[in-house]
Amino acid sequence: MSEIYKNKKKALVRGSGDLATGVGVALYRAGFQVIMTDIAVPLTVRREVAMSRAVYEGRAKVEGIEGILVRSYQEALAVLEENKIAVIVDPKAEICKEFHPDLLVDAILAKKNMGTRRTDAPYVIGLGPGFTAGKDVHAVIETMRGETLADIIYDGQPIPNTGVPGYVGGYALERLIRASGNGRMEPKAQIGDIVKKGQLLAVTGGKPVYSQLDGVIRGMLQEGVQVKKGLKIGDVDPRKDRKLCYLISDKANKIGSSVVRATEARLADKDYAMILLAAGKSSRYGSNKLLEELDGGRMFEHTLRKMRAFPLCTQVAVTRFEEIERAAEAQGMLVVENWEPDLGISHSLRLGLQKALEENPELKGAMFIVCDQPGLTAATFARMLDIGKKYPGKIVCAGRKGKMGNPVLWDRCFFDELSRLSGDKGGKQIIGAHMDDVLLCETEETELRDVDIPEQLTKWERDYGESGKSGKSGEET
Repeated sequence: MSEIYKNKKKALVRGSGDLATGVGVALYRAGFQVIMTDIAVPLTVRREVAMSRAVYEGRAKVEGIEGILVRSYQEALAVLEENKIAVIVDPKAEICKEFHPDLLVDAILAKKNMGTRRTDAPYVIGLGPGFTAGKDVHAVIETMRGETLADIIYDGQPIPNTGVPGYVGGYALERLIRASGNGRMEPKAQIGDIVKKGQLLAVTGGKPVYSQLDGVIRGMLQEGVQVKKGLKIGDVDPRKDRKLCYLISDKANKIGSSVVRATEARLADKDYAMILLAAGKSSRYGSNKLLEELDGGRMFEHTLRKMRAFPLCTQVAVTRFEEIERAAEAQGMLVVENWEPDLGISHSLRLGLQKALEENPELKGAMFIVCDQPGLTAATFARMLDIGKKYPGKIVCAGRKGKMGNPVLWDRCFFDELSRLSGDKGGKQIIGAHMDDVLLCETEETELRDVDIPEQLTKWERDYGESGKSGKSGEET
């Protein structure tokens, strides 16, 4: 076995239809070993650009990349060593237990979760509706056509399924070819054929199916499969460009690119720490504000949930509260107890950094996060980490219009200074001495607002709580 083969990252893609193939091909081109799973009778319309064709024919080639049908993990290994994609009939993705992928992508597009869990791989991504980032997967990719197509969602859900396809060439529903009856599929036109409105395209269950517009057949189910009335069996492209029938779609390419971008960024998170500072006295508030109910959960729980999007970071919680300690440990975080809050935030900062370095002495950076900014999004955490990786030797602060705030990501070169801090000013002492090294990560004003008194909590929930939200809080824009 070659060293190059052994050192490649591994990806398992559930599904091998056209969008799943766009993802699989993008990962393959990015240097991943790729195994794709499917059901025994795939109903892929765009067969010419789908690895699912291998289930019927033994092999499939899409844009020069070959997928080979295998029956076992051992056969899959042989195919991977030949630098090809392995395709296996494995509806529950049981091969994951032997393959141990770095990444699992659920690209079944069933509009519901068919069994994928956040613990299935170090990093898990779901495509489209049916997944919640931070709950059953680490991230979700938006699949709805439009301005948000292929957005990376680190916290929350994508746009719900509307049942209406996106517009191509000015047409939406008219593009679809649907079965007119239950029974055997008998195509009367083939992929690549130019057809006219009203032309007979197929017979399903003995009933004819006609085209609703002029165009080219971009997709059509194969002959002999059993279909149900109303099932999508084909696709007419009004642009009449035959070459598009044999190329991965712009939509699949865009989604595949987002999967690669998110995965490569997050797999590199192993060099960074996220340290939650949650041991403060809440002096101005009058009671422990971190345990206050807010928008369907306690304040600290919102921050913990958003940190789930970064499973490969070394995660540490510095606290003296049993409730926070239990929740953090249940999430797999390291916990440091701070029973001396009077020593100031610098004491929590030093404790957290020390614990993170004990776990990973080779850390390249550490992000310090406070618990009383409920508007912070996981997307901001992601952008800060990505800026830090791109510009080593810098301090990355969340902020807006020149005003710096929290969280703050520190490069390793500042660790010695951080470890010598004292008092309640925290890292501000160091930032003041290194202004030329500070980079601002622009955030929404909502994200920077902290809660110091009960009136601020009431106002925050009124203005920005669940009922007042607009858009997806975890979306990368």
